[in-house]
Amino acid sequence: MTSSRLLPLFVLVASIGALGIALVAQYGFGLKPCELCLIQRVPFAIAGLLALVALLRPPDRQRLTMTLAGLAFLVNSAIAFYHVGVEQKWWVSACAGSGGQNVSVADLASLMQKPAEGRCDEPAWEWHGITMAAMNIVFSGGLALVVLAASRRRI
Repeated sequence: MTSSRLLPLFVLVASIGALGIALVAQYGFGLKPCELCLIQRVPFAIAGLLALVALLRPPDRQRLTMTLAGLAFLVNSAIAFYHVGVEQKWWVSACAGSGGQNVSVADLASLMQKPAEGRCDEPAWEWHGITMAAMNIVFSGGLALVVLAASRRRI
């Protein structure tokens, strides 16, 4: 395998791994994801697809694709930061519940039709006070730095 294929392969493995961990947490351990949790999966899917595209391209045509994958990780880190802010009650999000506002019977009826989801302001799991969203800030931010630096320098 040529060194030009290592970065896209790394991005693909990291993306599949992150999505796999999220699915195992959801279906294997019964952790209910909130809207923001689900949104944080999208950049991993985008980065994985971009990595597949890069693997199919000639090495000299991978820079833009890998830069976009790095930016997807950076966006994901920002989404995770926002999610941590909602969890810590630094700001209010629509997916955190009613926020003390009156809810109509029609709203309650429509909520009952949706599958049960977690609330964005109540972490489904934490380790020593560190939530999955907080871990994702570091994970996605680190991936963004590695991928952006490698794509700028090497390809």
